[in-house]
Amino acid sequence: MAPYLFVRKKLVIVKETRLTALGPLRRGKVRDVYTLRDDRLLLVATDRISAFDVVMADPIPDKGKILNQISAYWFERSRDLTPNHLISIDIRDFPNECQAYADILQGRSMLAHHARPLPIECIVRGYLAGSGWQEYQEHNSVCGQKLPSGLKESERLPEPIFTPSTKAELGRHDENITFTAVINLIGETLAQRVRDLSLAIYRRAHAEAEAKGILIADTKFEFGLIGDRLVLIDEVLTPDSSRFWPLTDYTPGRSQKSFDKQYLRDYLLGLGWNKQPPPPPLPPEVIANTRQRYLEALRLLTGRGIS
Repeated sequence: MAPYLFVRKKLVIVKETRLTALGPLRRGKVRDVYTLRDDRLLLVATDRISAFDVVMADPIPDKGKILNQISAYWFERSRDLTPNHLISIDIRDFPNECQAYADILQGRSMLAHHARPLPIECIVRGYLAGSGWQEYQEHNSVCGQKLPSGLKESERLPEPIFTPSTKAELGRHDENITFTAVINLIGETLAQRVRDLSLAIYRRAHAEAEAKGILIADTKFEFGLIGDRLVLIDEVLTPDSSRFWPLTDYTPGRSQKSFDKQYLRDYLLGLGWNKQPPPPPLPPEVIANTRQRYLEALRLLTGRGIS
């Protein structure tokens, strides 16, 4: 069996890939990205998981499949708002050179157009949580944007806000930036387009997810250019890139239960870990509980299990 593919308790786990016949490889925190001969991309969502910008040593079984299928769902649901880079997640549509790796790629990969990524993360916040809540307690603001007084932890904001950040290299931390800084990086017209699109996609997704029992507290989008055409890229509205809260348990004034990796973050914070490599090992129950939360998000959002 190949070193990047192993089985534990009948679960196929892909921690990393080395698909040498597919061309140049770029490895991110979660995705292995191959540039194919026709300049299209193959994005493989592995079972790696990161927290505080550090990749854990222990993978989460099926996590890559869950992320891939949730992203594909939202790419389709937002296609009328903005084009995206997705071509197909059906390996039968992939080039011939990919077919030899079908057992690895099945369910966890997407064929995509090659876009030039914009150098920003497009973050939308609809609720007061995480670092936003910490800043609000000190300054009545989130990422420098003033908010009304008297808001509680996890409270829904009067309107979603766009809080962009830099796109840091692997192992480094993103930094919040102002909208003026975004304009300086990509120009005013493009900055306004990505802000408006990010808010529009978030509002639509929030309404749909809320009807299915999930509150999307915040999320991160990425955009790129194919020629002069702006497209949505990477992943969309997954438990890795968003905070998903169960609607039935939502109560402002405290932290919330979640269907995302906040559970893992909370576990790591409880250890007193310094958020620097090497990461601590994850106990089996933390791995299993994290997996279950991701599975529940997939089921609620799409009405389906892993395929």
